[in-house]
Amino acid sequence: MEFNPDELDQKAIYKLISGAVIPRPIGWISTISEDGINNLAPFSFFNVVGDDPPHVMFATAHSNQQKKDTLANTLATGEFVVNLVTEDIVEAMNTTAQTVHADIDEFELAGLTPVPSVKVSPPRVKESPVSFECRLVHHYSLEGHKYGGATVVIGRVVMFHFDEKVLLDDYKINMENYKPVARLAGSNYSKLGEIFAIKRQ
Repeated sequence: MEFNPDELDQKAIYKLISGAVIPRPIGWISTISEDGINNLAPFSFFNVVGDDPPHVMFATAHSNQQKKDTLANTLATGEFVVNLVTEDIVEAMNTTAQTVHADIDEFELAGLTPVPSVKVSPPRVKESPVSFECRLVHHYSLEGHKYGGATVVIGRVVMFHFDEKVLLDDYKINMENYKPVARLAGSNYSKLGEIFAIKRQ
């Protein structure tokens, strides 16, 4: 079957694209408002975009033509932290996916521990074994939208944080201890399944 996105409503497009492009890593983004209020929210439209120098991206949809707190805080301060989601904190991540008022601190809402970052103002999630401190480099809004659109944010990683338990020699990651969680479609998530290797030709 073929579908012209210009002839589909937003719900259908979201179902097709989020169901086909799987699994997706979850960027659990922590920011801080200009008034000093912590914010924490998960984004599955997230990935790494380069390593020289290291950059990551996330995209946030606009609900009712309004910027989400994560985007508003990032644009105001130029900083954010990416915390990676693992099996033991996935329920807390889900709690922070709620739509709440901007003066609500999602760290408190989910019973999480904010810890100071080194180079940026937003705190890290202590319970996450991997966090990236980031500074805003680029952002742009998608054109031609019908339902509010989205904004893509690109940040440069200025500090890495790794729990020793997820590290092996030579900067390799211990997947047995890391246990990352990825986003599928709807209410579905995935753990790491069978891992296989193919050497480059």
